Amino acid sequence: MSASELAAAVREALSVDREGFLARAEEEATELKAEVREGTFDNSQAIVGLEFELYAADNRTDALRRVPRQLLERIGFEKELGLHNAEMQTSPQPLNDYGLEAQERELQANLAPAIERTKSEDIRLLSDGMWTVPPNGETAIEYLCDSVEQDGIRIGTNMSDSVRYHAMANTDYPAGFRLDAPNVSMQADTVMPESLITSIQPHYQVPHAPDLPEYFRYALRIAGPLLALGVNSPFFPPECYGDAHDREIIADAHMEHRIGVFESVLNPPAGSDVEPKVRFPRDLESVEAAIDRIVADPLIVPMDVETGERFDDRFAHVRHKHGSYWRWIRPVFDGATRSSANARIEFRPLPGQPTIRDAVAFEAVFAGLLESLHRREHPVRNLEWERARENFYAAARNGLHAEMGWLTGSGETSAIDEIYGDLFEHARDGLELRGLSTEEARRYIRPLRERLDRRMTPARYKHDFVRQQVEEGVPLAEAIWGMQSQYIREQRETLLEGTFADWLA
Repeated sequence: MSASELAAAVREALSVDREGFLARAEEEATELKAEVREGTFDNSQAIVGLEFELYAADNRTDALRRVPRQLLERIGFEKELGLHNAEMQTSPQPLNDYGLEAQERELQANLAPAIERTKSEDIRLLSDGMWTVPPNGETAIEYLCDSVEQDGIRIGTNMSDSVRYHAMANTDYPAGFRLDAPNVSMQADTVMPESLITSIQPHYQVPHAPDLPEYFRYALRIAGPLLALGVNSPFFPPECYGDAHDREIIADAHMEHRIGVFESVLNPPAGSDVEPKVRFPRDLESVEAAIDRIVADPLIVPMDVETGERFDDRFAHVRHKHGSYWRWIRPVFDGATRSSANARIEFRPLPGQPTIRDAVAFEAVFAGLLESLHRREHPVRNLEWERARENFYAAARNGLHAEMGWLTGSGETSAIDEIYGDLFEHARDGLELRGLSTEEARRYIRPLRERLDRRMTPARYKHDFVRQQVEEGVPLAEAIWGMQSQYIREQRETLLEGTFADWLA
């Protein structure tokens, strides 16, 4: 799509009647709630799925690469925000050993030929939390901030041609479009800085839709501990840092900067009277309240929504609003057919992981925990929401070094081994409740347990590498790029079949 065609499409989207759109969403919400009450969104069993994002780098220099759109289509991947992004989504599978194995095999089956196909273009697909090496001949700031004005519409030069991405820079919604992190401050004109980050997103379909709020309550309370295990984004591209000393930058680094990037780019600036859309959500009182929250969330772009033969096209305006309902854990209601309609929880805090098996480990542990904690009525449901939120942001800052609170039958604890001992035990229990043997359950948990035992996450691995290099006199930029090269070298051998623990052997 040319710039003029894209600008025309954005202008058309912005011309849609806002009040009419909102009224239609309200009508659809009433119908959606009725379908939920009638059992349409119930499942006979728990079902899991996974979104797996990647970015592309030059196979020789490790620099960020744009992926030609035709190549992206040929390898069967979906486009994401930036021209360097790609995404896979697994087919939903029952939560049992066959289903989890199918999730892993599907990722391997799709990624292996994609790696071979892109290799002919000197492109390497990477699973990572944040890229740090800009495209050859460009700076990171140029790549992230480059935009043009076409017929009065602001267009991000390196963004995919999705109308909704570009429309955000041309609405009244006061998104910050900035990076705001320790020793980092950058202002852009579009949402493009968000393309620094990539993620994995496990999904869990609840068996009985009206029970979603109870599962959701547990999902909020495990968010901090799971994020602490998964952190993988301690450094920005070096030129994004200001004048601080190299050692100060290292000391101030958060283990998971992805959380701050998403919030500072898409939320209104501090002091705005508009509520932030990217945030740690509150508990839900009912499944109807979950739908009401989506409908009540501020509308950014009231586009004309296309409908077809899908069952959930009956709720197309609600689904469109859900696309910008950016909570770190969020409910989802959809389904291509009435029989596949489902209510699920989408877990969004986790960055891209070093390997497929690491990603599937998080999917299995997340689902196993929701199974067990709900079934056993675990006392952590009574952990105060404020403490769960504190856990989440502490985990983003400090990873496994964070001080977090947890409730067991014996009371509250902040001892890391007690927290994760209880967490892994219930993940095992939940997987066994779905038919896995003890050994099968432990196989899925093991990659994360080894991180705990070694007190080593991907972010800590990166941070230690850079810190040691700087202590030996290496400039910060060279240390960060050296770390990135090391990460890519290790991933070449382990992405499809290994785990992060193999890097530490």
